[in-house]
Amino acid sequence: MEHFELNGGNRLKGAVQISGAKNAALPILAACILCEDEVTLHNVPDLADIRSMINLLNRLGVKSQRRDDGAIQLRVVDEMNCHAEYELVSKMRASVCVMGPLVAKRKRAQVAMPGGCAIGFRPVNLHLQGLEALGAESELTGGDMMLRAKKLKGTEMFLGGAFGSSVTGTANVVMAAVLAEGRTVIESAACEPEVTDLADFLNACGARITGHGTPRITIDGVAALKGCEHHVIADRIEAGTFAIAAAITNGELELRGARIEHLIAAIDCLRRVGVIIERGEKGISVSSTRRLEPVSITTQPYPGFPTDLQAQATALLCLADGNSIITEKVFPDRFLHIAELNRMGAQLRREGGTVIVHGVKKLVGAPVMASDLRASAALILAGLIAKGQSRISRAYHIDRGYERIEDKLSAVGADIRRVGE
Repeated sequence: MEHFELNGGNRLKGAVQISGAKNAALPILAACILCEDEVTLHNVPDLADIRSMINLLNRLGVKSQRRDDGAIQLRVVDEMNCHAEYELVSKMRASVCVMGPLVAKRKRAQVAMPGGCAIGFRPVNLHLQGLEALGAESELTGGDMMLRAKKLKGTEMFLGGAFGSSVTGTANVVMAAVLAEGRTVIESAACEPEVTDLADFLNACGARITGHGTPRITIDGVAALKGCEHHVIADRIEAGTFAIAAAITNGELELRGARIEHLIAAIDCLRRVGVIIERGEKGISVSSTRRLEPVSITTQPYPGFPTDLQAQATALLCLADGNSIITEKVFPDRFLHIAELNRMGAQLRREGGTVIVHGVKKLVGAPVMASDLRASAALILAGLIAKGQSRISRAYHIDRGYERIEDKLSAVGADIRRVGE
């Protein structure tokens, strides 16, 4: 099993090219099931989750090829198979995104209950609720979700959940509704840029979607979708992670391709900490003052502070001059990184869905274990500044969401290497 070894203390400086957004690319890839013609996607990151989705699509009759320039071409060649098996779905939660396209285009879907990161209970009830509102019949059998629909019909629905709107739930319903008869209105839809990018892709294929990026999305069904050529947006979570990397090392980074409008809440928080962030010609420039101020953070659905940056922000605030409070409102159990950061000298105390961070003068290198994708990023960030060597096991977690992170960090001055066992 591969792991990372880091020697902390280097100041990062230079430019980092931000990759395409994994969380935008995955549902867009799934949406190719809906298209009659070839689709060409640019800026799709080469990640473990992306490869898992492409493998699943191949099993579902979608032929794909990654060109030398990095673009991926996809075309449906066989519509017989509608079964997303546990072997593949258990590796990646986003596999559930094929449910909406399958039931809309092929009239049936059999999808194993999803896997993914160990960050707490993540039900699919909103996915099923929305698809059932469109006319699909569902049942759970043998660990698979079975859906059938002779015809989907547009309707008005509410998709709010206990912890806010569901991004993948909204994506699944939007993808199904584009081929439904009549108009669908989704209230309390997810507003994330990844949902907007999916809607832009579908519209380029001939769908009629309006209101994406707001809590009310309207979809007028069409008979069929053609193909298109689409550029996936830059990954705002990767951009936020590298912004924190610049801050925690007192460095200076240019994040090429990053879009400041996708990170407003995170940028506001980082500026209060003492991070200097400016819009540049090619993206975002980030630098930091030597003294980091403590802050209070509450994660929320977009446009609030992203839950996917909570662990990384925790690592940064370990070095703030005072006490910070971090409250997790999206996934209240997403705190498996706390014990590992404490092994590196942090002083963190969890109380329910809140963590109290008592700032310390330094972190120290230690062997630690990554528990999920974003926790891995937090431990790497801590290792960048920790005194001595850190060893972060389970490198496969980081590969699910960051494209060659060790190469990008090394290019701007980090002492990090991947080691195989």
